[in-house]
Amino acid sequence: MRKLAVIDIGTNTFHLLIAEVIQQKVKVVYKEKTPVKLGEGGISQGYITAAAQTRAIATLKRFQEKIASEKIDFVFASATSAVRNAENGESFIEEVLEKTGISIQVISGQDEAKYIQRGVKKALKIGQQTSLIMDIGGGSVEFIICDENTIFWMDSFEIGAQRLLDKFHSNDPIPSNEITKLQQFLNEMLHPLIKQVGIHQPKVVIGSSGTFDTLVDIWYEEHDIEKPDHSEFELTKEAFNEIFQEIIHKTKEERLAIPGMIEMRVDMIVVASCLIDFILKIADFQKIRVSTYALKEGLLDAILANEITKK
Repeated sequence: MRKLAVIDIGTNTFHLLIAEVIQQKVKVVYKEKTPVKLGEGGISQGYITAAAQTRAIATLKRFQEKIASEKIDFVFASATSAVRNAENGESFIEEVLEKTGISIQVISGQDEAKYIQRGVKKALKIGQQTSLIMDIGGGSVEFIICDENTIFWMDSFEIGAQRLLDKFHSNDPIPSNEITKLQQFLNEMLHPLIKQVGIHQPKVVIGSSGTFDTLVDIWYEEHDIEKPDHSEFELTKEAFNEIFQEIIHKTKEERLAIPGMIEMRVDMIVVASCLIDFILKIADFQKIRVSTYALKEGLLDAILANEITKK
């Protein structure tokens, strides 16, 4: 038996995943996510604040204690947008190594997109219809146009939810003029995506984890339906629009009262939902599929295939 651990150091959330491998069979035995908010207060200025570093170190020390107790054979820790773009990113990595023993590898936006697509494929069968995978992080957003067998195009854009929150959501509820400015910004920044959507004509949006998980939770809670333990869900455009209108017209306190809402998403879900709304309007998408798997599951799959090895 082998035991593997994957740590995903995101801009908003840190994830720990531990899996056992017995005779080629993989079983996830532990999962944890913690809202560290590494990008809060500094990401738009290109640095990680002292307060964010303190929260990060405390969380990673706890992850390391869990890893030590589980006798893990292989640990891989990745960092994404907040660290790869911070002027003090390298010193943060050095401090983490010194204080926790965890060695962090910063992955590029392109690699992040590649591993997200891989994670999504472990959650669901994409099929022969061309789809647009969308992963909304705190620092960056990844888009992959693909079908089951082929990636036609993929890219990463540094327009994640914390960056959009800093730039456009200064009042609560978010005013219509800020939504308009946000849409204009997205239209400019996402021009390469819009062009590729026109070329490849994807008909399905696949949202991976994060905000999409919360939207699904809200739908199930508001309809008083028990949510099954699945790795794939579906959200109609009508269901999304209903939740979207609710989110953008409420204050933070009112959003917190929405059944299924969680505190770690209550701020960023406004601009993240505006981004989803924008994407749904750039093409004739028929439905939204939701994958509960994302980057960390893609990294795990690459480790199992010996494509990620110890340095």
